[in-house]
Amino acid sequence: MLKGFRDFVMRGDVITVAVGLVVALAFSNLVKAFTDSVINPLVAAVQPGTKFGLGWQLGDAGNKATFVDMGAFISAIIYFIVFMAVVYFLIVLPYRHIQKRRGVTVFGEEPATKACPACMSDIPEAAKKCKYCASDQPAAA
Repeated sequence: MLKGFRDFVMRGDVITVAVGLVVALAFSNLVKAFTDSVINPLVAAVQPGTKFGLGWQLGDAGNKATFVDMGAFISAIIYFIVFMAVVYFLIVLPYRHIQKRRGVTVFGEEPATKACPACMSDIPEAAKKCKYCASDQPAAA
């Protein structure tokens, strides 16, 4: 039962979708922080005025609706970078290593290929013929 679960989880498409969802989650946090901390105060500002720090007060002093909070946005960027580094080092690298031992290339460049001269299917550049065309050749006497 556990072997079947492991095989299901280790399928390439499941891991790829999981990593995509994690990236989307982290990116959505970044976008939310940008809109909440930068865009919303710009829209809510009714009178010009600035107060420097990690943000600017665009309206009445102390009014959170008109405060451009760059500190929160910078922390969201840092969160995104740290989060993606954790995903890369704890999920992508071990998965790439396991799949490499299985002979499968994931999250990287595909190896260079060329066309088989006999059947025109894709083969590695170093190969002369694909395994099917090579097996059609009669044995040398």
